[in-house]
Formats: sequence, C-alpha cells, structure tokens
Amino acid sequence: MAQQKELSSVTEWRIKMADGSSESLAQQTGLACEARLALKGLFMGLILKVCDFFKKAWDLGQNDPRKVIHCLKVGLALTVVSLFYYMRPLYEGMGGNAMWAVMTVVVVFENSVGATICKCLNRICGTFIAGSLAIGIHWIVSQSGKEFEPFINGISVFLLASAVTFSRFIPSVKKRFDYGAMIFILTFSLVTVSGYRVDKLLEMANNRVYTIIIGTALCIMITMIICPIWAGEELYMLITRNMDKLAYSLDGCVGVYFNDSGSSSDDDKESDKKLLGYKCVLTSKATEEAMANFARWEPAHGRFNFRHPWKQYLKVGASMRACAYCIDALDGCVNSENEVPELIKKHMSNIALKVSSESSRVIKDLARTMKTMKKSSNIDYLVGEMNNAVLELQEDLKYLPTLFINPQPLQGADCPEKKNTGAVALMDIMPLVTLASLLIEITTRIEGMVNAVEELAEMGVYKSVADEKNQNQPVGKSNVPDEHKQEV
Repeated sequence: MAQQKELSSVTEWRIKMADGSSESLAQQTGLACEARLALKGLFMGLILKVCDFFKKAWDLGQNDPRKVIHCLKVGLALTVVSLFYYMRPLYEGMGGNAMWAVMTVVVVFENSVGATICKCLNRICGTFIAGSLAIGIHWIVSQSGKEFEPFINGISVFLLASAVTFSRFIPSVKKRFDYGAMIFILTFSLVTVSGYRVDKLLEMANNRVYTIIIGTALCIMITMIICPIWAGEELYMLITRNMDKLAYSLDGCVGVYFNDSGSSSDDDKESDKKLLGYKCVLTSKATEEAMANFARWEPAHGRFNFRHPWKQYLKVGASMRACAYCIDALDGCVNSENEVPELIKKHMSNIALKVSSESSRVIKDLARTMKTMKKSSNIDYLVGEMNNAVLELQEDLKYLPTLFINPQPLQGADCPEKKNTGAVALMDIMPLVTLASLLIEITTRIEGMVNAVEELAEMGVYKSVADEKNQNQPVGKSNVPDEHKQEV
C-alpha cells in the first residue's frame, strides 16, 4: 500500500513522438531549479509588499490630504534654506554654520502651527540662553588662566547639565519647555567644549544663533501662510465631534436594549461603529492635552482670540469622559448574557427611552453651542426635562418590586414554589435596575458637562442668541407697538 501511494503521488510527463511512441520527460529536481524557484518567490513577494505599501500610502494621503501638504511644505522649507549652501555670497557670510539652519528646519517643522511655534521658540530661547552662559563662562575662564580652563569648563557643564536635566522631570516644564531644555544642554555643551579649541568663539556663537533664527522664522512663515493647520481649531473640532458621538451612543445603547431600533441586520452592522463612538472619547485624553498645549502658542486666528481659554476645553473633555465611562458600563449591561423577562422590559421601556432621549438632547444642544459659539437659550429647559424624566424613572423603580414580590395568586394556597417568589423576582429585575441606575448616573454627569460648557461660554465671551436678535432687529419695528399703545 505504501508503494502504491508513493507511485500515485509522483506526476509523470510523457512526450508523444512522430512514430507514435512516447518518452517520459525527466523532472528537474536539482538544486539550481529549487534556488531559481525560491528567488522567484522572494522577488514576487517583495513586489507585492512594495505595491501594498504604496497602496496604503495612497489611501492615507487620499483620506487626509493635509498630510501630503505638510510634506510639501517641509520640502519647500528645506529647499529655501539650502540656498545658504548653494549661493556663494550667503555661504561666505555664514560659513559652515549654515548647516544649522538646515538642521533647525528638520527638527522644528511640525504638522500644526502651534507645535511649530512651540519648538521654534524653545529652540531660539534655549540656544540664546545657553550660548550667553557659555560665553560668560568662557570669559571667566580666560581671566582665570589656561591651567584652570578644563576644570572650570568641566564643572560648569556637569552642574548645568544635571540641573537642567532634573528640570525636565518637573511636569510644568516637561509639558511646555522640554524641547528647550534639551536644546540648552546641547548648545551649552557644544559651545563650552568647542571654546577650548576655537579662538573666535563669539563669532561662531553669533553665526549659529543667526542661522537658527533664520531657520525658525522660515518654518513659522511657511506653516502659517501655506494651508495652516491650527491646533486650537483641531481641538475645537475634536470636542464637538466627540459630543455628537456621545449622544448617538447613549441613544443607540438604550434603543438596542429595548429593541427600539427597528432596523435590519445590515443597518445594524453599519451602525455598530456609531454605537461604539463613546470609545473615541475615552481614548482622546492625550490628544486633547497635546492640542491644548500647542494651541496656547498660536496667535489669534478665525474665531479664536489670542487668550482663548484652551485650558477649559480639557475640563469639557474630562466631563465627557466621565459620562463615557458610564456609557461603557451601560454597553456592558446591554450585552449581558442575563436576560430580563419581556414583561419587565415593557414596564420600564418607555421611561428609560425617555431619559436617554432627553439626555442625548442635552448633549446635542451642548455640541450645537460649541459649534456656533453662541449661548443656548434652551439648555435650562432641556436640563429640566431631563431631570423630570429621571424623577419619573425613580418613581417607576419604587413601584417595580411590587409587581413581582406580590405576584398573581397561584392555584393552591399551599404551593411550595410561592416561598421563593421574592428571590426569583429580585434576580429578574436586577439587570434592569442596574441599567436604570446607570441612566440616572449619566444624567448627573451630563450636568457636569453643562457646567463645564457654560464656564467655557463665559470665559470665551460667547454671545447669546437673544442678544444677537436684539442687535439685528430694526429700531422702527420695536417702536410700532408703543405707538399703537399710545393711540389706544
């Protein structure tokens, strides 16, 4: 049997000759053939990986064209700053220090305006302060004598580098001046060490400072003039998008639990991502903090003033995450394996859906306030409706145990199953009570969102809708009713 299997697994190729006979074609199973096939497979796999890489790069640029524009801006800045090497008059003026301008463009050019300005100012200040201290120490060394120069330079580098490195662990310094501290250490060490061998130290330091200023100024101009990407505007759009996602997730989770969606399975698959939109709120803390930090460095742009309260956006985001944590727990309750009887669901479905609907209306109104940057005239009414719905939900929760602890009479007064009726009823209503308590907690945290947005409206000097209507209303129309009153 084994021999028959081996014979059947071998494929034999035969060639029919002119005289009618046939000859077998020997298979090429040599080492050269195997190597050729291996190289062919390796080459084809490499081509497929390269094609896949370019396809992903094309999709990335198509989804966000601003990334392609940023790459073009970096290329333009490097081309312009390279003229210091290509043009002899500029090169003779700067010398070999012209390379510092190229290095500056490479390390400080960022995607947003705020990030670029933050790095540019940090680099200029760090370079200037470190260069000034290094020149001062070099003067002290020159007055002390050549024999003490290595010791003074070594001690100064050790003390200042250690102190500035420790300052990078301080949260406030690390958040805004970490790059400047690193540039300080680098510049001070280079100038101090090179001053031991270089005679014209002051001229070298001045040339480096000038080239760095040229590189940073070029980066700031290009990033602000050509298709600017403002970190403050990105933060503002992120907060408003997350609010809309939060409202949709809250409505969707409660609707799915009570089978209120009424959509087909295909529609459910498409809306799964929207139902889980609250997870974007949970994972956006680091992005919000980075954008708020960079937005403080930006000048006035669009609807945002120079002293716009960007820090308050972090409080709004924190209140949104507090609400999103409850929605996450609510989603876990919806997907729980413990099934609640339909009778209990029908008893609580209307009021639970009302609470979620009123809560999502409040969140949507807050999002509208953020988008229009105008104070809402309906927010107090919507919050009152939400609280009234919560009171109705609490009243229904008080009435809920009486439906199951006192069930309908059974056949036979001494039925033994009647003793366990209360325990079974409690286990039946437990998942629904959990969902109701989460809804009540969500409304409480939504009020925190309302307070945070109202503080932002006060600090950002949002205009109210009523004030704008009074400003836009003609004077003649407002006087007509008074004239009629006088005639009467």
